[in-house]
Formats: sequence, C-alpha cells, structure tokens
Amino acid sequence: MAADSKGMRGRQTVRDMVLSMLAVGFVVGVGYLFLPHGNGGDPVRVVGYRVEAASAKRAAPYPLLSPEGLPGQWRATSVTYRPADQNNGKGNAWHLGFVTPSGQYAAVEQSDVPRDSLLADYVKGAKPDGTSEVAGRTWDRVQGEKDRALAVQTGPGTALLTGTASYDELAELAQALK
Repeated sequence: MAADSKGMRGRQTVRDMVLSMLAVGFVVGVGYLFLPHGNGGDPVRVVGYRVEAASAKRAAPYPLLSPEGLPGQWRATSVTYRPADQNNGKGNAWHLGFVTPSGQYAAVEQSDVPRDSLLADYVKGAKPDGTSEVAGRTWDRVQGEKDRALAVQTGPGTALLTGTASYDELAELAQALK
C-alpha cells in the first residue's frame, strides 16, 4: 500500500506541475493580449511654446527671437527661459528646441553672455565657417565636431541657431524668427 501511494504521489506532482504551468501560461497570454505594446510610434513629445515665448519676450533684456509660421513638420520639444539670477551666472537664457523635418535637432539659444562663451557652451570645437544672409541679417556660420550653428548679435544678446540640423534647415528656422 505504501508503494502504491508513493507512485501515485509522483504522478500527481508531475500532473500538478503541468497544470500549474498551463494556468500561468494562460494568465501570461491574457495579460499579453490586454496590455499595450510598443507600436513603433513616434517617441517625440511635442510641446507648445507660444505662451512661454510671450512671457520671455516681456522679461528678456534683449529682443527675444521666436519662430512664427514654421511648417508643421517642425516639432517643438523643449522650451525654457531662465533669468540671470536663476541661471548659475550664465545670463538671461532663452532656449527653444525642435526636431526638424529631416529628423535632426535644431535649437534657438539666446543669451546676454558673451558670444564666445555661448558658442563654447553649445558648439563643441566651434570653428568659423563663413556667413549666411537670412531675413536681412548676416549670420556667422560655425561648424563644431558634431553640431553647427548660425550666430547673430541681437542688441545686448547673442542668438545661436544650433544643433545637428543642416545649415539649410537652420536658415529656414532663422527665416521664421520674429
């Protein structure tokens, strides 16, 4: 009798394990069906910038530049204005970042710190690369190790259009600045 119960217990253990695995597999399968999956969608989180730009224009001690009329393929991804007293000694700083139509990055960086200091912060290895005439202004072209920029003096401030975007896309952004 003891031998029968030992053999029976061995079969029950295997059967119970298989039933448990089936139950767990069922729960996992149901969970998989009802939980959201990555659908390969666009990971870019678009932000609005018009209200921030209007506020920053009132606060900035220089003519703050913000784009108007950019095509919808230009997607704003970040926007900040930091007054000098909140910016670790880096002056009054305006930032507006975009993903361009070609999928590159472009940003408006504007501050009242010296131009060379601003370039050093945003364009590593910056070297002069000529000029571009855009919207009635002469912009200095600057090529860095990975990024490039268009730079112009804006009263007591300096504006940089910088990023991995091409000079053509940076010029398109410059054309829209008001």
